[in-house]
Amino acid sequence: MRFQELVQIVADEPVFETGLLLAGNVDATNLRRQLSRWTNTGCLLQLRRGLYALAPPWQKIKPHPFLVANRLAPVSYVSGLSALAFAQVIPEYVAEVTSCTGGRPRTYRTALGRFSFRHLKAGLRFGYRQVALGGGQAAFVAEPEKALVDLIYLRPGGDDAAFLGELRLNLEVLRFQVLDDFARQSAVPKLVRAAKRIGKLSRQTPERVAL
Repeated sequence: MRFQELVQIVADEPVFETGLLLAGNVDATNLRRQLSRWTNTGCLLQLRRGLYALAPPWQKIKPHPFLVANRLAPVSYVSGLSALAFAQVIPEYVAEVTSCTGGRPRTYRTALGRFSFRHLKAGLRFGYRQVALGGGQAAFVAEPEKALVDLIYLRPGGDDAAFLGELRLNLEVLRFQVLDDFARQSAVPKLVRAAKRIGKLSRQTPERVAL
């Protein structure tokens, strides 16, 4: 396979897996050797074993970081600070994309950014949906309230008043009943306490806020 043939095959794919190229009478060993060579020459970006993206200027569609995160760990969803910033619940830009998964925790450092995956047990993996990201891309992302619940659960002392205050939550975006429902569904006392503290904010003026 020549590189231009590869470009024609994957031009409409923000990222692609090796399996996409193995259909038909293809020498898998030779293909992997070619992919390695094109990666070394800067034509391809390897995100993990078997997952690639075209490098500029051959890249037709710029991969969205959330799509990349979903493809790095297929059974995962974007959550925590990443999803909160995406939903404009917190004011800060978040460089690292954080996701929740049933697999083991790990971090990928790639040419497209840094991606971390945190383990959640099965009973806590809910409250996410597929979100359109533009350019025909989509990814599974936690609802804002679930992203906050996940963040609090995974962070030691996440229900502390000081930490909740540091987040500078946009209370006009948060749905307090949804937050409370997610916390109760988790059946984790720490999350129920945090939801009650955050809920108090909607009933207080800025001068009297006390988590």
